Amino acid sequence: MIINIKNDLETLIKEIAKGFNYEIKSISLLTNKSPLTIQIILKNLNGKDITLEDCSRFNGPVLSAIESSNLLNCRYVLEISSQGVSDELTSNRDFKTFKGFPVRVELNQNNSKTKNLNGLLYEKSNDYLAINVKGKIQKIPLDEVIKVSLATIED
Repeated sequence: MIINIKNDLETLIKEIAKGFNYEIKSISLLTNKSPLTIQIILKNLNGKDITLEDCSRFNGPVLSAIESSNLLNCRYVLEISSQGVSDELTSNRDFKTFKGFPVRVELNQNNSKTKNLNGLLYEKSNDYLAINVKGKIQKIPLDEVIKVSLATIED
């Protein structure tokens, strides 16, 4: 039953998000809390950061939609926030911001195994990712890169 409610809420909230040019990264129903807590994590589709004002502006329409839908017949708390800072680098902005930082690169090997390579982020182009491994720049074709994450020096 709670799964159906979550799916219905998700559909409702995603429709509202479209009008704000937001993507819903996740919706969680914390049924172990009293009252029930609905957590919504937003992402701005234009690439900008989600601000407190964005969350506040989104809150009213979501509250109104939930109330008028009659999906919940209990007290609840609505929490809207941004996805925060991830350790995975995905956008060109991330790669520029964290140039020189320690990264862990997960590579796809021809034998369908993965390999991790650690170094300092040097640059990312349309064709390759370059990292500094112990003073030597290694260029890795992007089609071999599965994931690039921030790392600690010890990693």
